[in-house]
Amino acid sequence: MGLNGSRKVLVIDDSNTIRRSAEIFLKQGGHEVMLAEDGFDALAKVNDSHPDLIFCDILMPRLDGYQTCAIIKRNEKFASTPVIMLSSRDGVFDKARGRMVGSQEYLTKPFTKDQLLLAVQQFVAPNKEAT
Repeated sequence: MGLNGSRKVLVIDDSNTIRRSAEIFLKQGGHEVMLAEDGFDALAKVNDSHPDLIFCDILMPRLDGYQTCAIIKRNEKFASTPVIMLSSRDGVFDKARGRMVGSQEYLTKPFTKDQLLLAVQQFVAPNKEAT
């Protein structure tokens, strides 16, 4: 965890536009941001960088968001890392399925800067060292 309550946040999305806007919003909130464009890319980055929180798109090629989240959660080291699903659909079924694979929350795209920053605040325990 960084200084002044900054967090390491991983954003997984196959859309360059979504990755860039999430990165800008999160950096404005003072967080360290890593980006992954698909599930396989994400799994390597999660292992290397141990993020405090993960935003994960649902509809991605090769490995979708549900599969990516399930794999992350199966690893003991990351079982407690909050995962927030991102989707352009606002369906009850999608939300339920996200919970089944262990996600904490579900944000509908397009998201706002406030929604992203609030999610980080809500799901990552406050930094004890910050004064």
